[in-house]
Amino acid sequence: MPQPRSEQLNLDTTLHYHCVSRCVRRAFLCGRDERTGRNYDYRKEWIEDRLIELSSIYAVEIFAYAVMSNHFHIVVRIDPERASKWSESEVVKRYRRLFRFSPSSLDTLPASKRKERIATWRERLSSLSWMMRSLNENIARRANREDECTGRFWEGR
Repeated sequence: MPQPRSEQLNLDTTLHYHCVSRCVRRAFLCGRDERTGRNYDYRKEWIEDRLIELSSIYAVEIFAYAVMSNHFHIVVRIDPERASKWSESEVVKRYRRLFRFSPSSLDTLPASKRKERIATWRERLSSLSWMMRSLNENIARRANREDECTGRFWEGR
Protein backbone atom coordinates (compact mmCIF):
# COMPACT_ATOMS: atom_id res chain seq x y z
CA MET A 1 0.00 0.00 0.00
CA PRO A 2 1.39 3.45 -0.91
CA GLN A 3 2.69 5.60 1.91
CA PRO A 4 2.79 9.38 2.05
CA ARG A 5 6.26 10.85 1.64
CA SER A 6 6.00 12.28 5.14
CA GLU A 7 6.09 8.70 6.42
CA GLN A 8 8.84 7.63 4.02
CA LEU A 9 11.28 10.48 4.63
CA ASN A 10 13.47 10.62 7.70
CA LEU A 11 15.61 13.74 7.64
CA ASP A 12 17.51 12.51 10.71
CA THR A 13 18.75 9.49 8.72
CA THR A 14 19.46 10.99 5.30
CA LEU A 15 18.88 14.14 3.29
CA HIS A 16 19.47 12.41 -0.07
CA TYR A 17 16.61 10.82 -2.02
CA HIS A 18 15.94 9.20 -5.37
CA CYS A 19 12.48 9.96 -6.79
CA VAL A 20 10.71 8.45 -9.78
CA SER A 21 7.55 9.66 -11.53
CA ARG A 22 5.87 7.48 -14.16
CA CYS A 23 3.24 8.39 -16.74
CA VAL A 24 -0.13 6.65 -16.94
CA ARG A 25 -2.47 5.81 -19.86
CA ARG A 26 0.44 5.01 -22.17
CA ALA A 27 1.31 8.72 -22.24
CA PHE A 28 4.68 9.70 -23.58
CA LEU A 29 7.02 11.92 -21.64
CA CYS A 30 9.96 11.86 -24.03
CA GLY A 31 10.98 10.04 -27.19
CA ARG A 32 9.10 8.75 -30.20
CA ASP A 33 5.71 7.09 -29.89
CA GLU A 34 5.74 4.34 -32.53
CA ARG A 35 1.96 4.02 -32.30
CA THR A 36 1.22 7.63 -33.30
CA GLY A 37 4.52 8.59 -34.93
CA ARG A 38 4.81 11.67 -32.71
CA ASN A 39 8.12 12.69 -31.21
CA TYR A 40 8.07 14.10 -27.66
CA ASP A 41 11.79 14.75 -27.19
CA TYR A 42 11.16 18.45 -26.54
CA ARG A 43 9.35 17.55 -23.29
CA LYS A 44 12.71 16.69 -21.77
CA GLU A 45 13.44 20.42 -21.91
CA TRP A 46 10.21 21.08 -19.99
CA ILE A 47 11.53 18.98 -17.12
CA GLU A 48 15.04 20.43 -17.29
CA ASP A 49 13.74 24.02 -17.28
CA ARG A 50 11.34 23.32 -14.42
CA LEU A 51 14.06 21.60 -12.36
CA ILE A 52 16.33 24.63 -12.80
CA GLU A 53 13.53 26.96 -11.77
CA LEU A 54 12.51 24.88 -8.74
CA SER A 55 16.08 24.46 -7.53
CA SER A 56 16.32 28.26 -7.35
CA ILE A 57 13.14 28.42 -5.24
CA TYR A 58 13.19 25.36 -2.96
CA ALA A 59 15.84 24.39 -0.43
CA VAL A 60 16.39 21.20 -2.42
CA GLU A 61 19.54 20.53 -4.45
CA ILE A 62 19.22 18.46 -7.61
CA PHE A 63 22.21 16.17 -8.10
CA ALA A 64 21.13 14.14 -11.10
CA TYR A 65 18.16 13.40 -13.31
CA ALA A 66 17.25 11.13 -16.20
CA VAL A 67 14.24 11.52 -18.48
CA MET A 68 12.97 8.34 -20.13
CA SER A 69 10.08 7.70 -22.53
CA ASN A 70 7.43 7.29 -19.83
CA HIS A 71 9.12 8.32 -16.56
CA PHE A 72 11.90 10.32 -15.02
CA HIS A 73 14.32 9.92 -12.11
CA ILE A 74 15.83 12.64 -9.95
CA VAL A 75 18.35 12.47 -7.13
CA VAL A 76 18.04 15.29 -4.63
CA ARG A 77 19.36 16.55 -1.33
CA ILE A 78 16.94 18.31 0.99
CA ASP A 79 18.47 21.29 2.80
CA PRO A 80 16.12 22.44 5.60
CA GLU A 81 18.99 24.28 7.28
CA ARG A 82 19.31 26.60 4.27
CA ALA A 83 15.58 27.40 4.42
CA SER A 84 15.82 28.16 8.13
CA LYS A 85 18.31 30.95 7.35
CA TRP A 86 16.03 32.75 4.89
CA SER A 87 14.50 36.00 6.09
CA GLU A 88 10.72 36.30 6.15
CA SER A 89 10.82 38.52 3.08
CA GLU A 90 12.95 35.91 1.26
CA VAL A 91 10.43 33.17 2.09
CA VAL A 92 7.56 35.34 0.81
CA LYS A 93 9.50 36.21 -2.37
CA ARG A 94 10.27 32.55 -3.10
CA TYR A 95 6.73 31.39 -2.33
CA ARG A 96 5.27 34.07 -4.63
CA ARG A 97 7.33 32.65 -7.50
CA LEU A 98 5.34 29.44 -7.11
CA PHE A 99 1.87 30.58 -6.11
CA ARG A 100 -0.11 33.68 -6.92
CA PHE A 101 -1.34 35.70 -3.99
CA SER A 102 -1.64 39.35 -3.16
CA PRO A 103 1.12 40.58 -0.85
CA SER A 104 -1.44 42.92 0.73
CA SER A 105 -3.43 39.89 1.89
CA LEU A 106 -0.41 38.90 4.00
CA ASP A 107 -0.11 42.43 5.39
CA THR A 108 -3.71 42.41 6.64
CA LEU A 109 -3.10 39.38 8.85
CA PRO A 110 -2.39 39.81 12.56
CA ALA A 111 1.33 39.47 13.30
CA SER A 112 0.97 36.02 14.89
CA LYS A 113 -1.00 34.66 11.92
CA ARG A 114 1.48 36.22 9.49
CA LYS A 115 4.40 34.52 11.26
CA GLU A 116 2.49 31.24 11.29
CA ARG A 117 1.75 31.46 7.56
CA ILE A 118 5.38 32.29 6.71
CA ALA A 119 6.56 29.39 8.90
CA THR A 120 4.28 27.06 6.92
CA TRP A 121 5.66 28.40 3.65
CA ARG A 122 9.25 27.99 4.88
CA GLU A 123 8.49 24.36 5.72
CA ARG A 124 6.95 23.78 2.29
CA LEU A 125 9.97 25.35 0.56
CA SER A 126 12.19 22.67 2.11
CA SER A 127 9.77 19.83 1.44
CA LEU A 128 10.46 17.14 -1.14
CA SER A 129 6.73 16.47 -1.46
CA TRP A 130 5.96 20.09 -2.29
CA MET A 131 8.83 20.29 -4.77
CA MET A 132 7.69 17.11 -6.54
CA ARG A 133 4.15 18.45 -6.57
CA SER A 134 5.37 21.70 -8.17
CA LEU A 135 7.33 19.75 -10.77
CA ASN A 136 4.75 17.10 -11.63
CA GLU A 137 1.69 19.34 -11.67
CA ASN A 138 3.32 21.78 -14.10
CA ILE A 139 4.42 19.04 -16.50
CA ALA A 140 1.07 17.21 -16.28
CA ARG A 141 -0.92 20.34 -17.08
CA ARG A 142 1.25 21.13 -20.10
CA ALA A 143 1.18 17.55 -21.41
CA ASN A 144 -2.58 17.17 -20.90
CA ARG A 145 -3.23 20.47 -22.67
CA GLU A 146 -1.02 19.41 -25.55
CA ASP A 147 -2.51 15.87 -25.68
CA GLU A 148 -6.02 17.39 -25.49
CA CYS A 149 -7.06 15.25 -22.56
CA THR A 150 -7.81 15.56 -18.88
CA GLY A 151 -7.13 13.43 -15.86
CA ARG A 152 -4.04 11.95 -14.34
CA PHE A 153 -0.75 12.12 -16.20
CA TRP A 154 1.42 10.65 -13.42
CA GLU A 155 1.05 7.34 -11.67
CA GLY A 156 0.22 7.52 -7.95
CA ARG A 157 2.69 6.50 -5.27
